[in-house]
Amino acid sequence: MLIIEILIMKTNKEAFGDYLLLEKKYSPHTAQAYLNDLISFEYFLKENFDQENVDLVNYSQIRSWIVFLVDQGISNVSVNRKMASLKAFYKFLLKTKQIALNPMLKHKSLKVPKVVQVPFSEKELKDLLSEIEIPVGFEEVRDKLIVEMFYVTGMRRAELIHLMIKNVDLSSGVIKVLGKRNKERIIPILPIISSQIGSYLKERDDLESIADSDYFFVSKKGLKMSESFVYRLINSYFSRVSEKVKKSPHVLRHTFATHLLNNGADLNSVKELLGHSSLASTQVYTHNSLAELKKVYKGAHPRNK
Repeated sequence: MLIIEILIMKTNKEAFGDYLLLEKKYSPHTAQAYLNDLISFEYFLKENFDQENVDLVNYSQIRSWIVFLVDQGISNVSVNRKMASLKAFYKFLLKTKQIALNPMLKHKSLKVPKVVQVPFSEKELKDLLSEIEIPVGFEEVRDKLIVEMFYVTGMRRAELIHLMIKNVDLSSGVIKVLGKRNKERIIPILPIISSQIGSYLKERDDLESIADSDYFFVSKKGLKMSESFVYRLINSYFSRVSEKVKKSPHVLRHTFATHLLNNGADLNSVKELLGHSSLASTQVYTHNSLAELKKVYKGAHPRNK
């Protein structure tokens, strides 16, 4: 409780930000997003209720903000994210005994339609990787490796961007990934990827300078890559072979899980590889495997002949 006691000495918003970073182990980006939501709610209270203290509110005021956000055309998904920020804040105030009652206690999230992520097919992956089979120069070698790394490890985009060069162990054939809330996991890498990593490292060593030398993937100028760059890279490459609307690193992560399950991997193993804390998170990837199972079943069962 030492961290909590120290945080109480700061303003509640400052303390909440530190709490998210130090106690909850959230990334700076996530912590800032929570604080931004809190600031937006604070502004709403000032404008509509002439109230400056965000600590002491009732649920009717929060509900008014929800109505306001929906009227502004904010999606239910985004509204739910903002409510999650408020939930976390008032739980923190309750934990630090700044309030006696949590105004979000009976809040229920807005309904959102289930979005089915359509993975890339094995043929689409094969076609793309065949097209860039022999990359030339640093950028082509790096870009192909990025595609392969997403597909053979199931890493999140942020995990790939923050992958440290010290955590890629070719001798053991594994990489150490720092996931959400600083949870570490070990992912094995295939021999074909080990050779590509070797090629990339040779090209990387030939760069004039590497300012962000701790990071495994860097730009041609030796700088850590941005999330938008990696998204555009994946989108651009898969636009060559796929007509799917969504072409992103997350779809590649989904593809990794789906292809493993389709080829006989058990759910628990896939859960560990993805870095999920519960099976419920992994089960969203099973619908395509079930479709594949139905296809095999219908084609093989004698009663369907």
